[in-house]
Amino acid sequence: MQRRLNCVLLIDDDEPTNFLSRMLIEEANCTQHIQVVQSGQDALSYIKNSERFTGKNKNLPTPDLIFLDINMPAMNGWEFLAKYAELEKRQKDKIIMVMLTTSLDPDDEVKAKNIAEVTDFRRKPLTKKMVDEILETYFAGEVPEN
Repeated sequence: MQRRLNCVLLIDDDEPTNFLSRMLIEEANCTQHIQVVQSGQDALSYIKNSERFTGKNKNLPTPDLIFLDINMPAMNGWEFLAKYAELEKRQKDKIIMVMLTTSLDPDDEVKAKNIAEVTDFRRKPLTKKMVDEILETYFAGEVPEN
């Protein structure tokens, strides 16, 4: 069996969406850890306190893959990305950021594609096919065959 991802981080305030996304990722058997947070602020806190950032916190594995929602209260996806962009390059290095949203506004996709930290833009709901495509595109050779 090939190496699985260290961690997948789901950032979305919608509990049913998180439940379904978590189920799909678990079924894909592609990661050792799935972390779910319901706000951009909680995501920043998690990332800043994770193992790669602190060099010591093994209970908070650094995400290899992040699924980010746009529309959340308090700190939305765009605000999260602005703060995330301020992190040191070494802290963000190798993290794949997929914006996963219900937004049908074509300007959101254009905006996302112009943000260096956003690797991909997908529309909800997350599907098995989408997970497979993301793994194949960005992590080929790192996850087990299903």
